[in-house]
Amino acid sequence: MFSGFFVSILVLALFGGWLFHQQPAMIFFPSRSLVEIPADWGLQYEDTTLETVDGVRLHGWFIPQQEASRVLLFFHGNAGNISHRRESVMIFHRLGLNVFIFDYRGYGASQGKPSELGLYNDAMAAWQYLLQEKDFSRQQIIVFGRSLGGSVAVNLAAEVQPGALILESTFSSARDMANVVVPIISRIMPLRFEFNAVEHIKSVTSPVLVVHSTEDDIIPFRLGEKVYQAAGQPKSLVKIRGDHNSGFLLSQPTYEQALGKFLSTYP
Repeated sequence: MFSGFFVSILVLALFGGWLFHQQPAMIFFPSRSLVEIPADWGLQYEDTTLETVDGVRLHGWFIPQQEASRVLLFFHGNAGNISHRRESVMIFHRLGLNVFIFDYRGYGASQGKPSELGLYNDAMAAWQYLLQEKDFSRQQIIVFGRSLGGSVAVNLAAEVQPGALILESTFSSARDMANVVVPIISRIMPLRFEFNAVEHIKSVTSPVLVVHSTEDDIIPFRLGEKVYQAAGQPKSLVKIRGDHNSGFLLSQPTYEQALGKFLSTYP
């Protein structure tokens, strides 16, 4: 009986160790190939390179909007790269914003390998670029994060307090997501990542808009609602429909109208 017990413990320990090692591959799904550029979307743009505090060179696009005084700092999700964000960029461009979208380390033409701390460093480098190179003020920068990018956006916003923060289809923490994806194993699995948006958002004083689909098939609505509940005032919650990746498109024109209303409320 005891030998069987110890074998079971050993198997669980080995499995837990394997899961611990595999977590980056389970979270980050970068694509290196840029399939399009903003010129293909009919937009002018500036090809940009910036460097993080730990010496990683990142690639991005600054997409100007004529006479716009504000800029949207775009943090994308865990898969693909900036060339897969045409629809979202076009929406924010129509809403009268300059857009700065860049790839995290290990994505697209950016150097390095993704990690939680690395993504936070990348976010700060993008923020500093807009302040120092493009001469925007803190209040002129709107931080937007979708899915995993929402956690990155919250972490940055808690430190810099931008003009506004928009979170779309994001989750409350890595632990909460693990409980959704592997509900039994998550109880014994050590996590390499925290991505604790629900904790970081408590330090955000900027106006917050949380957008989430009640039909999200990857990140349940309740996790986005948990982030909303933890946020301070002023804040707004917009419910959309559709799946995780295309809900914002399936919910047009309601989605774009809600963004426009939020942006006009907090100029």
